[in-house]
Amino acid sequence: MRVALLIIALGALITAATARAVATAPVNTAAIAAAQPPARLSDYRFFRDIAAREPNAGVTPYDLNTPLWSDGALKFRYVFVPPGQGARYDSERVFDFPVGAVLIKTFAFAADMRRPTENLRFLETRLLIRRAEGWVALPYVWDEAQTEATLAPAGAILPVNFTDIDGAAVALEWSVPNRNQCKGCHDRAGALAPIGPTARNLNRAFAYETGASNQLSYWARAGLLDHAPIEAARVPNAYDPATGSLADRARAYLDVNCAHCHNPDGPAHTSGLDLSWAQHDPIRWGVLKRPVAAGRASAGFDFSIEPGHPERSILLSRMQSTDPGVMMPELGRQRVDPRAIALVREWIAGMDESGRNAPTP
Repeated sequence: MRVALLIIALGALITAATARAVATAPVNTAAIAAAQPPARLSDYRFFRDIAAREPNAGVTPYDLNTPLWSDGALKFRYVFVPPGQGARYDSERVFDFPVGAVLIKTFAFAADMRRPTENLRFLETRLLIRRAEGWVALPYVWDEAQTEATLAPAGAILPVNFTDIDGAAVALEWSVPNRNQCKGCHDRAGALAPIGPTARNLNRAFAYETGASNQLSYWARAGLLDHAPIEAARVPNAYDPATGSLADRARAYLDVNCAHCHNPDGPAHTSGLDLSWAQHDPIRWGVLKRPVAAGRASAGFDFSIEPGHPERSILLSRMQSTDPGVMMPELGRQRVDPRAIALVREWIAGMDESGRNAPTP
């Protein structure tokens, strides 16, 4: 009996030691480079714990001033850059990440989104891996036990129920994109490309384990970035009036939610709209601009943006729609973002014929 108990105890110690060894092992760079990606997210060792709550050494959490809105989902973002190979700084575009870099984003909903830190359900973790030939997108779907995510190259549909920030019950079918659908949003001049990590969107403080620090400065110190300028552009939080003017907040929202398609190199360049932050010509934003192709998506209105008249502006009309043949963005959402609708409506309502708004008092 004592021998049996000793064997059981010894087995438990070995198992615990093995678990600790696995947990503290470095990021699996061979898995990142593998032509055949691992079937399990845990095989990359991006996280110390199998439930992906604690990033491993070399995996850095980050956040954005204004993120892409995806039906109100919570997003947990991390970046891995191979040691000694910092990304190249760019003042306008997404940084030029080296081969072997990975952008990691987990989507989740809380049972009650008014309490976003409680009762979370992870849905999927998307990886963008920088290879020599370009970026590769890999979606991993979380199991019911929330202990592992499995590669789903064909995508998946996940039923989701939660209470939103306004207290309303929501039921939707979350769509995990397949590898080809990822390019619907992540398209830059015909190639797959990241959207969020630009200097203007990363230029903010983040609460790291070692204390709060500006993300650009931290990335440079940690070797994730080749350098960070003393002064860099910054977009406001679209939802927070304290962070910027009405016009800047509206344009920040359009920049991250729409400009990945509506820019000269994007898949919607034929529309003639350029909603990127760097565009300073109001006509290119759509002010008094007639649509290239009229149809039911125009709702019978004449201009993408009619100054002073949000109720007659095609841009707002399409943002308010959930009709798949009308709504914009056309991918990545099933619901309407009410805070964005209110923001853009107010922006257009206060716009003069030149496309400008009066300064915020």
